[in-house]
Amino acid sequence: MKQKTSFLLLLMLLIASAAAMARTESRLEKQGCAKRLIVDGKPFIIIGGEAGNSMASSPDDVACCMNVALRHGYNTVLMPVVWELIEPQKGTFDFSSVDEIIRQATDSRLKVGILWFGAWKNSMSCYAPDWFKKDSKTYPRARTRSGKPLEIASAFSAKVAEADAAAFTRLLSHIAETDTAGSVIILQIENEIGMLEDARDHSPLAQKEYAKGVPGVLTASLNLLNQKKSLHPQLLEKWQAAGMKQKGSWTEVFGDDIYTDEIFMAWNYGRYVEGLAQIARRIFPTMPLYVNAAMNSRGRKPGEYPSAGPLAHLKDIWHVAAPTVDILAPDLYDSGFTDWVRAYALVDNPLFIPEIKCAQPNAAQAFYAVGEHKAIGLCPFAYNGRTSLSETAYQAAGTAALRSLTPLVTAHLGMGTMNGFYFDADSTERILRRDGLRITARHYFTLPWDPRATDGSPWPAAGGLIVRTAPMEYIVAGSGLVLTFEPEDSGTAPEKKLGEDGFLASGSDRGAEKESRWKGKRIGLASVEEISIADDGSQKRIRTFNGDETHQGRHVRIGVDDFRILRVKLYEYE
Repeated sequence: MKQKTSFLLLLMLLIASAAAMARTESRLEKQGCAKRLIVDGKPFIIIGGEAGNSMASSPDDVACCMNVALRHGYNTVLMPVVWELIEPQKGTFDFSSVDEIIRQATDSRLKVGILWFGAWKNSMSCYAPDWFKKDSKTYPRARTRSGKPLEIASAFSAKVAEADAAAFTRLLSHIAETDTAGSVIILQIENEIGMLEDARDHSPLAQKEYAKGVPGVLTASLNLLNQKKSLHPQLLEKWQAAGMKQKGSWTEVFGDDIYTDEIFMAWNYGRYVEGLAQIARRIFPTMPLYVNAAMNSRGRKPGEYPSAGPLAHLKDIWHVAAPTVDILAPDLYDSGFTDWVRAYALVDNPLFIPEIKCAQPNAAQAFYAVGEHKAIGLCPFAYNGRTSLSETAYQAAGTAALRSLTPLVTAHLGMGTMNGFYFDADSTERILRRDGLRITARHYFTLPWDPRATDGSPWPAAGGLIVRTAPMEYIVAGSGLVLTFEPEDSGTAPEKKLGEDGFLASGSDRGAEKESRWKGKRIGLASVEEISIADDGSQKRIRTFNGDETHQGRHVRIGVDDFRILRVKLYEYE
């Protein structure tokens, strides 16, 4: 019976793979020091949102997700596909919910990311079918150190892996056969994997695996990464503290603490996911695959946060354990956005943010992530619940601007010609030194002429990007920005506070000042134009900004209520 089942699965894989190869499949393509997403043969940025967990279980809810996505101007929706719905009885499959997602997305001309809620969702096995849940002898649970069983399937059980893999294979085979339009462009394997209540599984199966010690392939791979100077500092420090042994027990190689338990668990979660990733790769040879992580935030320890997920400090363990996975993706709900993003935007890990708190900063965050960290996409979670018309309009304006920028920014990804900005009340300025210039970017509210800057109103998030398109020519885009341009080697005059009329806020005794003679060159604004960008990358002037709108040539700015794309040309004088 087992041989017959394996043969049928292999046959489905071959049929599905042939179907997938008959269409243009999404892929990641290296450019410079980045990887960019290619969809339908063209560079693509995922400008979308992730639907709420229960929004894919009825046609009406799916329709709501698609309609709200269109109102936001999204090009992609991330939709959960849950095990309990597609395999309600063991071996009996119902793909009507999947078909509804793909049909409605295709009709709406939206792309889809499929999220597989299989053995685990937010650590728990809550989306496994009830036939799986009720049979804990066949499909054993993870246990804490004290022996407490958890509603978490054990990653060490071959039966758990077989059942999960069988459903996953049938799902992807069905998608490959039926998604003739190529609407599905990216796949998430499981959801926020990780152990809770303990740093690792202590079930009998887990203990047996733990007793085997550290696999030689892991330490050998870590050695190679260390030679390339690419090991995460936290992992390197831990390994060095234990003597950098090449073999031995987990505690002998990495030390005796809960972080070693986490490393052990990460290795085994990664090996489990690799099995699913290889299935996906056989059916979809190039489609990007990712796993997402709940953050180790707020001072929590492994087990207080989902231990052993694809976290930044465990990236090397995951990369060795699951080499077929393309992206380790952060889910961001805590403060410190720029710090979290920086931790995942690595040479060996393209940045994709599949979940982020749905809030006012989202559009600005997307501009920053793409401009500064070469992100392939950012998706607010539960976007379908956003009800404010003004908030929706603001986000839609940002989405429209970023979508129109796609031909330009994807051409510059990884080429060293682009940067991003992200500001709020606590972080209001960034200075770039590039191209022989000192480019100072600030939050729009650092200017005196918007009363909200000083009347106690909260400062909205501001963000954008800058692209050098030619010597002394830039595209500046985003919201809530003020930029000035100076020669990099020029002196910096003391900051002068401006009044609401744009002049000095108060007079001074100029006779008391001794000003040294100016030496060097200065930079002026030759022109500032708002533009639109067509799908083929061609640019069209909308209007020209000068006078008050550039503070008589002193700066380039975009208000906090607007998203604009500006073409800026500079000149030099002395």
